[in-house]
Amino acid sequence: MATLLLQTAGAAIGGLFGGPVGGAVGQALGAAVGSSIDAGLFGADDRVVSGPRLGNVQFLSSQEGTPIPRVFGTIKVAGEIIWATNFEEIRTTSTSSQGGKGGGPKTTIESFSYFVNLAIGLCEGEIGGIGRIWADGKLLDQTNYTIRVYTGTSDQLPDSLIETKQGSGNAPAYRGLAYLVFENLPLEAFGNRIPQISVEVIRPVGQVEKSVKGVNLIPGASEFAYETDPVQERVSPVSHRIRY
Repeated sequence: MATLLLQTAGAAIGGLFGGPVGGAVGQALGAAVGSSIDAGLFGADDRVVSGPRLGNVQFLSSQEGTPIPRVFGTIKVAGEIIWATNFEEIRTTSTSSQGGKGGGPKTTIESFSYFVNLAIGLCEGEIGGIGRIWADGKLLDQTNYTIRVYTGTSDQLPDSLIETKQGSGNAPAYRGLAYLVFENLPLEAFGNRIPQISVEVIRPVGQVEKSVKGVNLIPGASEFAYETDPVQERVSPVSHRIRY
């Protein structure tokens, strides 16, 4: 209110003494003084500061008819999206006040974070399991995420999350396909987009490999590497050499 009154009064007084130029100067001075008075009486206007918000959804490349890889042994496989939900937006706000008369102006900062549920197809099953996972070429700490692995058996059941989203009886089981399900994958670390996922797939060959529970790798290829005492070979009656 003071801004409007002093702005009008300043324009009138300035016009009497300085004409149009004086009116403009008086109007500006009156507005500045009035704004200070209003800020002291009522406090400055509250502000809302919004963080970056996702505009366009960017998906990992996925094409219909892409061949399903068949792997043997241990190999790194690039994933293919076979199912995904819309991005989930979480809005958080924090408010701070600068104090002063009338409570002072308040600044509200709002930020946005995004999550997605998706299934990543890997290869033809049945696989033994998976090893490491890379996101955009960087090793992913799997302990920080909810990940379910389906080995691609002929009788595997639909994922519970996919069935919840699609409805009972409408969720495919992807039998014969090895795939991963990421539940509530946070996208902030990947620039608010789905990253390129690569997975180390382990598929045993034949029945022998499935029966092997562990392998003891000998660090040295020598004959007497684990002998506690030196082993000497007598070359002649007067000479000998150490055997390793």
